[in-house]
Amino acid sequence: MKSNNQPAVEVSNLTKRYGEVLAVDNISFDVSKGELFGFLGPNGAGKTTTINILTGLARLDAGSIRIGGIKCTQNPKAAQHLVGVVPDESNLYPELTGFENLCFCAALYGIGKNERQKRARELLDTFNLNDAADRKFAGYSKGMKRKLTFAAGIIHQPPILFLDEPTTGIDVASARQVRQIIAGLHRKGTTIFLTTHYIEEAERLCERIAFIVSGHIVRIDSTKALLQPIQEKYVLLLSVSDSGDDLCGEIAPAFPHYKFQSSAPGQVRVESAEPVNLSPLVRFLEERKVQVTEARRYLPSLEDVFVQVTGIEAGLMRREKEKAGGGQ
Repeated sequence: MKSNNQPAVEVSNLTKRYGEVLAVDNISFDVSKGELFGFLGPNGAGKTTTINILTGLARLDAGSIRIGGIKCTQNPKAAQHLVGVVPDESNLYPELTGFENLCFCAALYGIGKNERQKRARELLDTFNLNDAADRKFAGYSKGMKRKLTFAAGIIHQPPILFLDEPTTGIDVASARQVRQIIAGLHRKGTTIFLTTHYIEEAERLCERIAFIVSGHIVRIDSTKALLQPIQEKYVLLLSVSDSGDDLCGEIAPAFPHYKFQSSAPGQVRVESAEPVNLSPLVRFLEERKVQVTEARRYLPSLEDVFVQVTGIEAGLMRREKEKAGGGQ
């Protein structure tokens, strides 16, 4: 008899190669029932490969997986009835209308005609797609396609939901609505496995996060535990008239209790375990003909943790976000 405390998703020593490329390298993790678990990393880190294996779209080379307590290592589709999937690319039919697509997906799960039509209408309303219900999917905007793909993934009300980059490349309003729906499903008890390279999205939504880089999981912890050490620090951002090549090197010996970093041209980041005494800093800089034009408190975020843990420049993630064309 299975324990009620058994994780919804169990992954042990998962490994996947594509030719010479080791896409996922011996990773292990669990996702608890009802948990919103984030899988965070840059493009190419192994996020989509992992989710494809967990949802039966790719076969693992080594390791084992359980979904809802069911062994899926040899039979990837064994737990399909428990799982909903929102892939990173739409898998719906362009020649069908939005309503027809949802009804077809519901039929695949054995939902009767009346119930599937009712459910389709409810989801079209939830995702603000009523006006497009009878339009062909091919004519939908990118944001509308993403939302209908999401609706199709939850048409059968699955207890476990896999979301692969659900807000990538869509407009701000659609992304906000999708995040609200994710949060609502989580409140109702759905187990959610979310892959994303939007750091702020993971921070906003997830209870626990795994950082994956080059196929390796480099850190797993609760969002609160990840943030606590850095949010106990005091950080000031100083906008200065001239940051120079060695300005931080000049300041550091005079203020040994502070950590200085040139975070951007014309900007100095000051980090301390105690509140920063600004006046001596400003005087020191002015004596060197450097004017401080602005000083503001900065609250470190999950992005700072990600940079510390992975060594990956935060700007890389932002550039990927811009390339995807998504506003968050």
